[in-house]
Amino acid sequence: MEDHGDGREWCSFDDPDEERTWLFDVTFLTSSWACIYGRGCPGIDPEAAAEDQIGCCSHGAWIGDDDDLERVAAKAAALDPEEWQYHAMARRRGGALFQDRRGDWRTRRVDGACIFLNRPGFGTGPGCALHHAAVRRQESFIAWKPDVCWQVPLRREDLETASGHIFTMVREWKRQDWGGDADDVAWWCTEAPEAFVARRPVYEALADELVAICGARIYEELVRRIDERRSESLLPHPTVRSRRRPGR
Repeated sequence: MEDHGDGREWCSFDDPDEERTWLFDVTFLTSSWACIYGRGCPGIDPEAAAEDQIGCCSHGAWIGDDDDLERVAAKAAALDPEEWQYHAMARRRGGALFQDRRGDWRTRRVDGACIFLNRPGFGTGPGCALHHAAVRRQESFIAWKPDVCWQVPLRREDLETASGHIFTMVREWKRQDWGGDADDVAWWCTEAPEAFVARRPVYEALADELVAICGARIYEELVRRIDERRSESLLPHPTVRSRRRPGR
């Protein structure tokens, strides 16, 4: 474990199967962060509105690559009107996905949020129609949702050197990662103590997501290295650390 001077501890090791070095944000992965959607999450719009249960779906989702596009389009076609509040609207508008002026594929927005987001009062209850459909079919939501949606608040970044070696960082998604103006995202859960309420650390609670990001073998090595250090003192997450300061 290393502290790179950013107030966080990192774990790094080489991949045994390819020319890659993995770097993991251990400070976040061992934190008590949890998604509090539906449990007081105020959303990311300028005006907090926990009662709307929009969460971080205000801007819709950006599609990562062709595989992501093909998968989400296929899963959208498998939804029925009882599962998806905006099923008919998607048909009228030519589908739930569109290309913006830059050529990026995105999910459409309806009434201030992603078209896949069912709202309070809908039969299935509020939340992502794709997520609900996966649970209903006893399948992994990872196979249904856009990559960015199942990965957040985890973020993977790959950097290839001139020699062809790849450095892959798995870290906490931060406010600036959303892009746009600073005011575009009014609230972000990894900066708010209200979201650090889990009993299990992130690396255990989000095991499925981490395995999907880095593979089972790398995940097992990460867990082994973290568990070796669990008996020692690990740096608490900055959000929790600031809450513990004297006089706060």
